[in-house]
Amino acid sequence: MIAQLINALVRAILAAVLVALPALALPSASQDGTQIVVLIALVIALLVFLEYNSAYPSFVEFRYAPPINRLRFGAAFLTIAVLCAVCADTAATGTLAEIAASFAGLSADVLDVPFSPVRLMVMMLPPDAPPDLVATLRDAAGFAYLMGMIIIGVFFLLVRVTGWPARTGAFNVWVNLPLFDPTAGRDVVTRLQRHGLVNLVLGFLLPFCIPAVSKLVSGFFDPLVLSDPQTLIWVVCLWAIFPASLMIRGMAMNRIAQLILQKRQRAYAAAEAEEGDAHTETARRAEDWQFI
Repeated sequence: MIAQLINALVRAILAAVLVALPALALPSASQDGTQIVVLIALVIALLVFLEYNSAYPSFVEFRYAPPINRLRFGAAFLTIAVLCAVCADTAATGTLAEIAASFAGLSADVLDVPFSPVRLMVMMLPPDAPPDLVATLRDAAGFAYLMGMIIIGVFFLLVRVTGWPARTGAFNVWVNLPLFDPTAGRDVVTRLQRHGLVNLVLGFLLPFCIPAVSKLVSGFFDPLVLSDPQTLIWVVCLWAIFPASLMIRGMAMNRIAQLILQKRQRAYAAAEAEEGDAHTETARRAEDWQFI
């Protein structure tokens, strides 16, 4: 009980720090905006505390199947921290922030190729956008997209090399997927595979589709709102990390479906073996009877 309480409290504090980090690290245009962000951080921290302090899950997936949530949170935290360094005034930042901003620029140089999501993200801005805003958005999008690809690759290796989630013990579908009803529909394996495929497709397409849709609805959405550093950080982070989280969820669901199929095959093989042993015993008794 005490360990669960401490665990929930630590997670709540980390969630609050994640939400409030851009508002605390960057200057805000108004004091009210900072207060609103802090209030939102406290609300999210309370929700996280209640979720992890509860014995039964409500909305957080993969609570007992690490390290999915740790990968998501770590990628989001590192992305927001680096984007704060990218958006900050270089004259007022320290050496560590300058190194982070330089690495973000290097990531953008590698990923900013024709038809890439990073290039589409930059093209979302109008032609008369300030050059500083274009460069900042390019560096931020490059690093955020790189982080998304890194966590996808790490989870893929965990599935293929370590056999996730076998090393964490038995996988409980109800506890780890509270929003997924395994009793609905005919076959849970088919539904898991379908959900996994949908998540993989959405995770791959969203980084391409979001800038295109934003460009189409530019009459209703002004891309120059990204000139606010906090808005830029959250938009870029959600644009990159949310699709990566969907792809991780898709791979996890396909892996769970594979494990269920393997368990079914073992059960069928065991049943066939028992049936074969029963037939053998019956035949032996018949032979014994004939001999008598």
